Amino acid sequence: MPSRPLPAFSGAAFLAALALCVFTAVPARAQTPCEGGFAGNYPCEGVDLLANLPLSTFGPVVPSRGNDIWGWTDPQTGREYALVGLTNGTAFVDVTEPTAPVYLGKLPTATDASTWRDIKVYADHAFVVADNAGSHGLQVFDLTRLRDVASPPVTFTHDARFTGFGSAHNVAIDTESGFAYVVGSFQCSGGLYIVDVRDPLNPVEAGCYPDDGYSHDAQCVTYAGPDPDHQGKEICVGSNENHIVIVDVEDKANPEPISRGFYPEPWYTHQGWFTEDFRYFLVDDELDDSVSPTTRTLIFNVEDLDNPEFAFTYFGPIETTDHNLYIRGNHAFLSNYEGGLRILDLSGIDDGTLVEVGSFDTYPQGNGESYDGQWSNYPFFASGTIIANDRDNGLFVLQTDLLPSAAEPSAPQAHTVLSAPVPNPADGRSTLTLTVPEPVEVVAEVLDLRGRRVALLYEGPAAPSAPLVLAVDGADLPAGLYLVRVTGPDFTATRRLSLVH
Repeated sequence: MPSRPLPAFSGAAFLAALALCVFTAVPARAQTPCEGGFAGNYPCEGVDLLANLPLSTFGPVVPSRGNDIWGWTDPQTGREYALVGLTNGTAFVDVTEPTAPVYLGKLPTATDASTWRDIKVYADHAFVVADNAGSHGLQVFDLTRLRDVASPPVTFTHDARFTGFGSAHNVAIDTESGFAYVVGSFQCSGGLYIVDVRDPLNPVEAGCYPDDGYSHDAQCVTYAGPDPDHQGKEICVGSNENHIVIVDVEDKANPEPISRGFYPEPWYTHQGWFTEDFRYFLVDDELDDSVSPTTRTLIFNVEDLDNPEFAFTYFGPIETTDHNLYIRGNHAFLSNYEGGLRILDLSGIDDGTLVEVGSFDTYPQGNGESYDGQWSNYPFFASGTIIANDRDNGLFVLQTDLLPSAAEPSAPQAHTVLSAPVPNPADGRSTLTLTVPEPVEVVAEVLDLRGRRVALLYEGPAAPSAPLVLAVDGADLPAGLYLVRVTGPDFTATRRLSLVH
């Protein structure tokens, strides 16, 4: 949703009122299958309702409405949690048993209430920003505190707060590198404001990219796609109001633009996401109602990052407003405000064809072009559970056969895999493993950031019978960032390694 001024509201007054209230968790509804086009009162196709927690669960309905949502899986226990963005804070819900979610408590906003809140996760910590919220900055919350909440719901406090910026519209985190990218703040002309969060409780300013102006949202990744010129580098794709910009952020002090991508009749380039093979980037335009009678998703071919090509447009089936989209496997999960969750099959993307194969309308009150309804979704839980946050109707816990579940894992596919280095960062020896589907000759080497070989790790055969173990002796190299690259006859795999001494 584009940033718009909010009415004046006193955060201090709200928190004072909050302290006088005692909230009780609202029981989740029982599982409701999608039958005959409905799950209870909710229009659907191929998506079941497991539970719904209305906004009243999380405190006063006014001024609290829903906004962003993200998820966290506890690596120690395997439990799954929804991180629910609200006007007045962030709620934490245990959704491990998806038909019986448990509201654990809320982290109140650091300053004033705000329509716009965004949440991402790195190293078992949640990082929260808010727009038009004064000096809010970056709230940091240790998610392991959710393991033992004695008498939920409780009111949490943040574990750290970084105030190198004030308000911000979004935050993206490359979980492989440990850097956060704040966008839509007053810093860096609204562009990428880079924060080192590798030590989550001690964030440090690391850089700035202002050259393309305001970024509404971004996805930042360590690139593992088909373009050999950028493999292993850290890049960001910003949604910059009327175009996308691809930025090389490997050198945090000197980010460099790689390219810009344009499409017909832009109105508000809102947000986008890579396909898992990095060959395509899907974008939604939030304000294009005047040029498209239905929702519009723009597809870029980004196999050559230096020359992104607009490929085609997917037009949705209903006249609503599109917002956020995410991709898992061969499906895209779109949150389209009053239209709710829409799921697209991406298998025909090379032929210019996307097909809607599932949906769940969390806002049965209407299908108009407004900012009511579903703000965002999170489809990345290993269990296959999907969570979605509706501005008006609260948290929805959903399920579809289009995603594998913990009980029914997807069949493994044979392909080449280079594991992440362990440990990383390393102050000595670090190891990786290479798994191949068939016998092949490979070369494994360590490169510096200029692409120069600094060490040869292995040259010879690799077989599918056992993973090939590759060892990097960090004692032989200066401290810094390196690329571990393995090359075969028809593949190249790259991982980043940080050496510290």
